[in-house]
Amino acid sequence: MASVTVELRNVEGTQAAMGWAGAHTIVVDRPEGRAGGMGLGFNGAQLLALALGGCFCNDLRYAAHELGAALGRIAVSVTVELEGSPLLTKAAAMTVECEMQDGSDAAAVIEKAKAICMVANSLGRGFPVAIAQAGRA
Repeated sequence: MASVTVELRNVEGTQAAMGWAGAHTIVVDRPEGRAGGMGLGFNGAQLLALALGGCFCNDLRYAAHELGAALGRIAVSVTVELEGSPLLTKAAAMTVECEMQDGSDAAAVIEKAKAICMVANSLGRGFPVAIAQAGRA
């Protein structure tokens, strides 16, 4: 089984966090004025939508490669619907525009990407999340 680990730490002088995986970084924060947030980075809902859309963008490329097709322009829009207290994502909707370099229909590439998209398939099936305090059993 493969695994991926990311790290996050507070950003000195702010209440935001810096996250990284390898050489890639991202800032996580709340909107300005919300629980000390300064609007310095993405909030959780935005990160969830970006993970879903970003993974799908990558999988469009994987799918096209596997099918021997060349993609032109792609555009993906993701909306997550939030409700409740605690706030939960109740649904996500993604719209995909995908052009093939040869002008053909991109439906086969989009369908293949849907079948292999790790984030979309993981969210759709659900998975357990464990949260533990460091140093405690």
